[in-house]
Amino acid sequence: MSTTVKASSPRIMHVKWGHIEVEGADRSFKDVKVYPGGCRTWNWNETGTSHNPGIQLADVEELVEHGAEAVVLSKGMLKRLQVQQKTLDWLDERGIEYQVLPTEEAVEAYNKWADERPVGGLFHSTC
Repeated sequence: MSTTVKASSPRIMHVKWGHIEVEGADRSFKDVKVYPGGCRTWNWNETGTSHNPGIQLADVEELVEHGAEAVVLSKGMLKRLQVQQKTLDWLDERGIEYQVLPTEEAVEAYNKWADERPVGGLFHSTC
């Protein structure tokens, strides 16, 4: 009988304007993608993300590909980052629970979920 062990999601240790620290990472981030088993810089240029129209589907798909069963999307510290409706629709169609919150609240929600299940998140530490 084989047992599949799901990777845990690293906790976010500290967030302030322009600076996010993730458990196990050897550096800090301005914007970060966090997912079961790791994290990496969230480079908006890779997918064409901007404050408006907002978070791209490709960014969220990557989190799910890494095993996230739930997703937290941060709107930025000043709530300027939007989320495209097609991104939310895609999550709904797959039954993936999500939260869209200002960054500090998003970190709290993410860390709570990380204690319970594989979760992914996109975190923007400025506007």
